Amino acid sequence: MLMDALDPFRELARTQDERIDLTRAALAVARIEHPDLDVDGEVARLDSLAARSGAAGSRGPQAALDRLVAFLFDEEGFRGNDKEYYDPRNSCLNDVLDRRLGIPITLSVLTIEIGRRVGVEVDGVGLPGHFIVGARLAGRRVFLDPFDGGAILTPERAEEIAARAVGRPVKLEEAHWAPCSKHQIVVRMLRNLKGIYAKRQDWDRALGVVDRLLVLDAGSGIHQRDRGTVLVRMGRLHDGAKEWERYLTRFPGAADADGFRDELRKVRQQLGSRN
Repeated sequence: MLMDALDPFRELARTQDERIDLTRAALAVARIEHPDLDVDGEVARLDSLAARSGAAGSRGPQAALDRLVAFLFDEEGFRGNDKEYYDPRNSCLNDVLDRRLGIPITLSVLTIEIGRRVGVEVDGVGLPGHFIVGARLAGRRVFLDPFDGGAILTPERAEEIAARAVGRPVKLEEAHWAPCSKHQIVVRMLRNLKGIYAKRQDWDRALGVVDRLLVLDAGSGIHQRDRGTVLVRMGRLHDGAKEWERYLTRFPGAADADGFRDELRKVRQQLGSRN
């Protein structure tokens, strides 16, 4: 079962970025919460939404973007769920379609993918602590915040939003505005979901998220470390200890290495007391 669940992410990991279907990738993430999700049916819902927007018939890219934003956020009522931000449904594209509620990255994916269907070039932009989109219009980029109803963002406003998200002043550099790859978007979606499940102590689903991250982002030791933590939380001390050992072997000088050596020592003591 787990092997089958990971297959879409293995395929994603070996697919060139420009060939990735971001809609299907986002729905693969949603299957962690909804294992029986009808992916083809959800794709059809996005196709229908795009057709109903009428943006494809607009005269020029600016008019198409204006129509897209008005349709999604004014007429259809998609909005940021600031009251229940950490509800896992906010991270599932199918639930976003059902409830018209999401977090910045899922609302951005919605905007990107409806935009693609109607001929508006939109890409994701990962600011510190917040995700937005950039639309390409006749050689320039316009930045919008789907979590705030598609509001246009100035650099100053974007810095205010990022600072509020991370709890400290932020000076945005040119690199912050770079378009995110589709791989990066999916990894960020998974990392958000990992944090949500950890807050809820839903360790089974957290493990599923980490396993997917290890497929997509194998070079990062963080996921191996977190897999050990999740397994320990699940009571699988031996398996968790092995993951921490691998992490510490690969990254002996990591900033948190000493802390995890202490945790590993405690787990070994617990295991020893069982013998």
